[in-house]
Amino acid sequence: MSVELIYRDRVAILTLSRPDALNALNFQMIEKIGETLDAVARSEARVLIITGAGERAFCAGADITELTGRNLAAHKAGAELGQHVFAKLDTLPVPSIAAINGFALGGGCELALSCSFRLATPRARFGLPEIKLGLIPGYGGTQRLPRLIGESRALEIILTGRMVGAEEALKIGLVNHIVEGDLLDAAIAFAGEFIGYSLLTARLAREAVRRSMDSPLQQGLHIEADLSTLAYQSADAEEGMTAFLEKRPPAYRDC
Repeated sequence: MSVELIYRDRVAILTLSRPDALNALNFQMIEKIGETLDAVARSEARVLIITGAGERAFCAGADITELTGRNLAAHKAGAELGQHVFAKLDTLPVPSIAAINGFALGGGCELALSCSFRLATPRARFGLPEIKLGLIPGYGGTQRLPRLIGESRALEIILTGRMVGAEEALKIGLVNHIVEGDLLDAAIAFAGEFIGYSLLTARLAREAVRRSMDSPLQQGLHIEADLSTLAYQSADAEEGMTAFLEKRPPAYRDC
């Protein structure tokens, strides 16, 4: 299987599993990722972790052997497939964590950018090297990277095609944390910081942030006011405030 899905209690773990090919993405694999994300959305998981099999790579990018000899319509369909599948992470009912254990290049970097959070080992390397092949990123890299780290830094990475080490990635905001020790255990521990809160509230917060990225400030503030008001109407908000006043842990029901 090129994509594997297992569950650890409330944690879904999706593993890209082509270690001999550095977990490179072919189109069949991208379609399988989409199907797997749909399965996670239907499950009772409260967080998704995406990682790569082996110690060398999270994902080294697209499988170049599939990209030659195709016509324009096929190339556009391929880009739209990658964009469509990775965009499922934006609307997934639960937050997602990319656990990056080596190279995250091209489509692999774009997959990591699509996740809510990114954790990396000290050996992790990031990059969008498409320019070296006479190409540009096609699975969302030109859109998500500048939103995450700013236009100037993103353009430098895209136009030079250079790799970014873990320390630099942390400094510029490309990753949230660098992890020493077992990466998967660290990702599960990181998820533990928010997994017990209301899933409904988390979805509203993620939607507010996501929609604000495409909106002027004043419009974003209106979005926040609307979603904040909606949160107040939830049973979880009532439970959270009541539990605070009663000095007890809340018992959220995600509604």
